[in-house]
Amino acid sequence: MGLVNAPQELVPSRYALRLGKLDVLVISDGVLPLPTATMATNVAQADLATWLDDNFIPQDTFDWPLNVMVVRSGEQVILVDAGLGGQFAGFPRAGQFPQRLQAAGIGLEAVTDVIITHMHMDHVGGLLVNEVKKRLRPDVRIHVAAAEVKFWTAPDFSHTAMPKPVPDVLRSTAASFYEEYRDRIRLFDDRHEVAPGVVVRLTGGHTPGHSVVDLESDGERLMFAGDAMFPVGFEHPEWQNGFEHDPAESARVRVGLFQELARNGGLLVAAHLPFPSVSRVAVDGDAFRWVPVIWDY
Repeated sequence: MGLVNAPQELVPSRYALRLGKLDVLVISDGVLPLPTATMATNVAQADLATWLDDNFIPQDTFDWPLNVMVVRSGEQVILVDAGLGGQFAGFPRAGQFPQRLQAAGIGLEAVTDVIITHMHMDHVGGLLVNEVKKRLRPDVRIHVAAAEVKFWTAPDFSHTAMPKPVPDVLRSTAASFYEEYRDRIRLFDDRHEVAPGVVVRLTGGHTPGHSVVDLESDGERLMFAGDAMFPVGFEHPEWQNGFEHDPAESARVRVGLFQELARNGGLLVAAHLPFPSVSRVAVDGDAFRWVPVIWDY
Protein backbone atom coordinates (compact mmCIF):
# COMPACT_ATOMS: atom_id res chain seq x y z
CA MET A 1 0.00 0.00 0.00
CA GLY A 2 1.41 3.39 -0.97
CA LEU A 3 1.64 6.36 1.35
CA VAL A 4 -0.15 9.58 0.52
CA ASN A 5 2.23 12.55 0.57
CA ALA A 6 5.08 10.31 1.71
CA PRO A 7 7.98 12.24 3.26
CA GLN A 8 11.26 12.39 1.38
CA GLU A 9 12.89 10.30 4.12
CA LEU A 10 10.82 7.54 5.68
CA VAL A 11 13.43 6.90 8.38
CA PRO A 12 13.84 9.76 10.89
CA SER A 13 17.24 11.41 10.60
CA ARG A 14 17.19 13.81 13.54
CA TYR A 15 16.25 13.60 17.20
CA ALA A 16 15.80 16.61 19.48
CA LEU A 17 15.93 16.85 23.25
CA ARG A 18 16.12 19.55 25.88
CA LEU A 19 18.88 19.36 28.45
CA GLY A 20 18.22 21.95 31.10
CA LYS A 21 18.57 25.25 29.23
CA LEU A 22 20.35 23.64 26.26
CA ASP A 23 18.67 22.58 23.02
CA VAL A 24 20.26 19.46 21.55
CA LEU A 25 19.74 17.91 18.12
CA VAL A 26 21.35 14.62 17.05
CA ILE A 27 21.57 14.23 13.28
CA SER A 28 22.42 11.13 11.28
CA ASP A 29 25.05 11.81 8.62
CA GLY A 30 24.34 8.38 7.15
CA VAL A 31 26.17 5.05 7.43
CA LEU A 32 29.65 3.75 6.58
CA PRO A 33 29.83 0.16 5.26
CA LEU A 34 32.99 -1.31 6.82
CA PRO A 35 34.46 -4.79 7.21
CA THR A 36 33.34 -6.30 10.50
CA ALA A 37 36.96 -7.35 11.12
CA THR A 38 37.72 -3.74 12.05
CA MET A 39 35.41 -4.06 15.08
CA ALA A 40 37.85 -6.23 17.05
CA THR A 41 41.45 -6.67 15.95
CA ASN A 42 42.89 -8.31 19.09
CA VAL A 43 40.55 -11.30 19.51
CA ALA A 44 40.05 -14.63 17.80
CA GLN A 45 37.91 -14.50 14.68
CA ALA A 46 35.56 -17.06 16.22
CA ASP A 47 34.90 -14.80 19.22
CA LEU A 48 33.98 -11.87 16.99
CA ALA A 49 31.85 -14.17 14.82
CA THR A 50 29.90 -15.29 17.88
CA TRP A 51 29.29 -11.70 18.97
CA LEU A 52 28.11 -10.78 15.49
CA ASP A 53 25.71 -13.73 15.40
CA ASP A 54 24.39 -12.92 18.87
CA ASN A 55 23.62 -9.38 17.71
CA PHE A 56 22.15 -10.37 14.33
CA ILE A 57 24.91 -8.54 12.47
CA PRO A 58 26.23 -9.91 9.14
CA GLN A 59 29.64 -11.55 9.32
CA ASP A 60 31.38 -9.59 6.58
CA THR A 61 30.22 -5.97 6.46
CA PHE A 62 28.45 -3.76 8.97
CA ASP A 63 26.92 -0.32 8.35
CA TRP A 64 28.56 1.90 10.97
CA PRO A 65 26.15 4.67 11.97
CA LEU A 66 27.57 8.20 11.77
CA ASN A 67 26.06 10.87 14.02
CA VAL A 68 26.76 14.56 14.52
CA MET A 69 25.18 16.92 17.05
CA VAL A 70 24.02 20.53 17.26
CA VAL A 71 23.70 22.41 20.56
CA ARG A 72 22.10 25.79 21.16
CA SER A 73 23.43 27.59 24.26
CA GLY A 74 22.13 31.12 24.54
CA GLU A 75 23.04 32.93 21.33
CA GLN A 76 25.58 30.30 20.28
CA VAL A 77 24.81 27.45 17.87
CA ILE A 78 27.47 24.75 18.12
CA LEU A 79 28.01 21.97 15.60
CA VAL A 80 29.79 18.94 17.05
CA ASP A 81 31.64 17.13 14.25
CA ALA A 82 30.77 17.59 10.60
CA GLY A 83 30.30 14.16 9.08
CA LEU A 84 31.94 12.67 6.01
CA GLY A 85 31.36 15.08 3.17
CA GLY A 86 32.41 13.68 -0.20
CA GLN A 87 35.97 12.67 0.55
CA PHE A 88 35.62 8.95 -0.08
CA ALA A 89 33.61 7.33 -2.87
CA GLY A 90 33.42 4.08 -0.91
CA PHE A 91 30.90 5.58 1.51
CA PRO A 92 28.09 6.84 -0.77
CA ARG A 93 25.37 6.74 1.90
CA ALA A 94 27.04 9.23 4.26
CA GLY A 95 27.57 12.98 3.98
CA GLN A 96 23.92 13.79 4.68
CA PHE A 97 24.15 16.23 7.58
CA PRO A 98 23.99 19.59 5.66
CA GLN A 99 20.61 18.89 4.05
CA ARG A 100 19.28 17.25 7.20
CA LEU A 101 20.35 20.26 9.25
CA GLN A 102 18.56 22.50 6.76
CA ALA A 103 15.46 20.29 6.95
CA ALA A 104 15.48 20.84 10.72
CA GLY A 105 15.26 24.58 10.12
CA ILE A 106 18.87 25.36 11.06
CA GLY A 107 20.93 27.15 8.44
CA LEU A 108 24.68 26.70 8.32
CA GLU A 109 24.86 30.48 8.55
CA ALA A 110 23.56 30.22 12.10
CA VAL A 111 26.48 28.08 13.32
CA THR A 112 28.78 30.16 15.53
CA ASP A 113 31.11 27.36 16.67
CA VAL A 114 32.24 23.93 15.50
CA ILE A 115 33.80 21.37 17.84
CA ILE A 116 35.89 18.67 16.19
CA THR A 117 36.33 15.54 18.34
CA HIS A 118 39.18 14.41 16.07
CA MET A 119 40.33 14.92 12.50
CA HIS A 120 39.33 11.63 10.88
CA MET A 121 37.60 12.21 7.56
CA ASP A 122 34.14 11.22 8.81
CA HIS A 123 34.32 14.03 11.38
CA VAL A 124 35.79 16.91 9.35
CA GLY A 125 34.99 16.00 5.74
CA GLY A 126 31.63 17.75 5.82
CA LEU A 127 33.37 21.11 6.27
CA LEU A 128 35.16 20.61 2.93
CA VAL A 129 31.96 20.42 0.88
CA ASN A 130 31.79 23.56 -1.29
CA GLU A 131 28.25 24.48 -0.34
CA VAL A 132 29.12 24.15 3.34
CA LYS A 133 32.25 26.29 3.05
CA LYS A 134 30.33 29.01 1.23
CA ARG A 135 27.56 29.18 3.81
CA LEU A 136 29.56 29.08 7.04
CA ARG A 137 30.03 32.53 8.54
CA PRO A 138 33.53 33.95 8.12
CA ASP A 139 33.97 34.35 11.88
CA VAL A 140 32.95 30.78 12.79
CA ARG A 141 35.17 29.37 15.55
CA ILE A 142 36.44 25.80 15.10
CA HIS A 143 37.66 24.18 18.31
CA VAL A 144 40.26 21.39 18.03
CA ALA A 145 42.74 20.00 20.54
CA ALA A 146 46.28 21.20 19.92
CA ALA A 147 47.50 17.59 20.25
CA GLU A 148 45.21 16.57 17.37
CA VAL A 149 46.53 19.21 14.99
CA LYS A 150 50.10 18.26 15.91
CA PHE A 151 49.43 14.55 15.34
CA TRP A 152 48.17 15.08 11.79
CA THR A 153 51.35 16.85 10.71
CA ALA A 154 52.96 13.37 10.70
CA PRO A 155 50.28 10.78 11.59
CA ASP A 156 51.25 7.30 12.77
CA PHE A 157 49.12 4.43 11.40
CA SER A 158 51.39 1.62 12.61
CA HIS A 159 48.90 0.31 15.20
CA THR A 160 45.76 0.63 13.06
CA ALA A 161 44.07 -2.04 10.91
CA MET A 162 42.07 -0.02 8.39
CA PRO A 163 40.90 -0.98 4.89
CA LYS A 164 43.77 -0.27 2.50
CA PRO A 165 42.49 2.93 0.79
CA VAL A 166 41.51 4.65 4.03
CA PRO A 167 44.80 5.90 5.57
CA ASP A 168 45.75 7.96 2.51
CA VAL A 169 42.31 9.58 2.43
CA LEU A 170 42.52 10.29 6.15
CA ARG A 171 45.88 12.02 5.66
CA SER A 172 44.73 14.14 2.73
CA THR A 173 41.40 15.09 4.34
CA ALA A 174 43.03 16.16 7.61
CA ALA A 175 45.58 18.23 5.69
CA SER A 176 42.87 19.85 3.56
CA PHE A 177 40.77 20.64 6.62
CA TYR A 178 43.67 22.34 8.40
CA GLU A 179 44.72 24.28 5.31
CA GLU A 180 41.16 25.47 4.63
CA TYR A 181 40.30 26.51 8.18
CA ARG A 182 43.60 27.25 9.92
CA ASP A 183 42.67 30.92 10.43
CA ARG A 184 39.43 29.96 12.18
CA ILE A 185 40.79 27.14 14.35
CA ARG A 186 40.89 27.76 18.09
CA LEU A 187 43.29 25.34 19.79
CA PHE A 188 42.91 24.10 23.35
CA ASP A 189 45.15 21.93 25.51
CA ASP A 190 43.14 19.96 28.09
CA ARG A 191 39.64 21.47 28.28
CA HIS A 192 37.82 24.51 27.01
CA GLU A 193 34.40 26.03 27.69
CA VAL A 194 32.94 26.76 24.27
CA ALA A 195 29.66 28.17 25.63
CA PRO A 196 27.78 28.11 28.93
CA GLY A 197 27.21 24.43 29.70
CA VAL A 198 29.33 23.21 26.76
CA VAL A 199 32.87 21.99 27.52
CA VAL A 200 35.24 20.10 25.23
CA ARG A 201 37.99 18.04 26.91
CA LEU A 202 40.92 16.00 25.72
CA THR A 203 40.83 12.21 26.22
CA GLY A 204 43.39 10.90 23.73
CA GLY A 205 43.27 7.22 22.84
CA HIS A 206 41.51 6.92 19.50
CA THR A 207 43.83 9.67 18.28
CA PRO A 208 46.25 11.63 20.48
CA GLY A 209 43.96 14.66 20.37
CA HIS A 210 40.62 12.86 20.53
CA SER A 211 38.16 14.82 22.67
CA VAL A 212 34.67 14.48 24.09
CA VAL A 213 32.05 17.17 24.63
CA ASP A 214 30.34 17.51 28.01
CA LEU A 215 26.98 19.24 28.27
CA GLU A 216 25.61 20.22 31.68
CA SER A 217 22.64 22.41 32.51
CA ASP A 218 20.30 22.52 35.51
CA GLY A 219 21.81 19.30 36.87
CA GLU A 220 21.34 17.35 33.63
CA ARG A 221 24.30 15.87 31.74
CA LEU A 222 25.08 14.56 28.28
CA MET A 223 28.41 13.44 26.81
CA PHE A 224 29.14 13.36 23.08
CA ALA A 225 31.89 10.73 23.10
CA GLY A 226 33.06 10.87 19.48
CA ASP A 227 34.87 7.62 18.63
CA ALA A 228 35.74 6.62 22.19
CA MET A 229 33.22 3.77 21.99
CA PHE A 230 31.58 1.46 19.48
CA PRO A 231 28.65 -1.01 19.85
CA VAL A 232 30.90 -3.96 20.74
CA GLY A 233 32.73 -1.93 23.39
CA PHE A 234 30.09 -2.18 26.09
CA GLU A 235 30.29 -5.96 26.45
CA HIS A 236 33.98 -6.07 25.50
CA PRO A 237 35.64 -2.75 26.33
CA GLU A 238 39.05 -4.39 25.91
CA TRP A 239 38.39 -5.29 22.26
CA GLN A 240 40.39 -2.95 20.04
CA ASN A 241 39.05 -1.19 16.97
CA GLY A 242 41.00 -1.05 13.73
CA PHE A 243 40.70 2.72 13.52
CA GLU A 244 42.33 3.36 16.91
CA HIS A 245 45.82 4.83 16.59
CA ASP A 246 46.70 3.78 20.17
CA PRO A 247 44.55 0.70 20.85
CA ALA A 248 45.69 0.07 24.44
CA GLU A 249 45.15 3.69 25.47
CA SER A 250 41.79 3.70 23.66
CA ALA A 251 40.61 0.78 25.81
CA ARG A 252 41.72 2.57 28.98
CA VAL A 253 39.91 5.76 27.92
CA ARG A 254 36.79 3.79 26.97
CA VAL A 255 36.57 2.08 30.37
CA GLY A 256 37.11 5.37 32.18
CA LEU A 257 34.33 7.11 30.26
CA PHE A 258 31.96 4.17 30.76
CA GLN A 259 32.64 4.27 34.50
CA GLU A 260 32.07 8.01 34.58
CA LEU A 261 28.75 7.73 32.75
CA ALA A 262 27.57 4.82 34.91
CA ARG A 263 28.45 6.81 38.01
CA ASN A 264 26.81 10.12 37.11
CA GLY A 265 23.83 8.73 35.17
CA GLY A 266 24.36 11.19 32.31
CA LEU A 267 23.18 10.66 28.77
CA LEU A 268 25.53 9.37 26.09
CA VAL A 269 25.69 10.18 22.39
CA ALA A 270 28.53 8.80 20.25
CA ALA A 271 29.42 9.09 16.61
CA HIS A 272 29.07 5.40 15.76
CA LEU A 273 26.30 4.12 18.02
CA PRO A 274 22.95 3.36 16.39
CA PHE A 275 20.99 6.55 15.67
CA PRO A 276 19.90 8.54 17.62
CA SER A 277 22.45 7.05 20.03
CA VAL A 278 20.90 8.78 23.07
CA SER A 279 21.43 6.29 25.88
CA ARG A 280 22.84 5.59 29.32
CA VAL A 281 25.52 3.22 30.55
CA ALA A 282 25.08 0.59 33.28
CA VAL A 283 27.73 -1.57 34.92
CA ASP A 284 27.34 -5.27 34.06
CA GLY A 285 29.85 -7.33 36.03
CA ASP A 286 33.29 -6.58 34.61
CA ALA A 287 31.77 -4.95 31.53
CA PHE A 288 28.96 -2.52 30.73
CA ARG A 289 25.48 -2.42 29.27
CA TRP A 290 24.12 0.01 26.68
CA VAL A 291 20.69 1.32 27.71
CA PRO A 292 18.97 3.28 24.92
CA VAL A 293 16.50 5.90 26.06
CA ILE A 294 12.85 5.46 25.10
CA TRP A 295 12.16 7.95 22.34
CA ASP A 296 10.17 10.95 23.49
CA TYR A 297 7.50 11.80 20.94
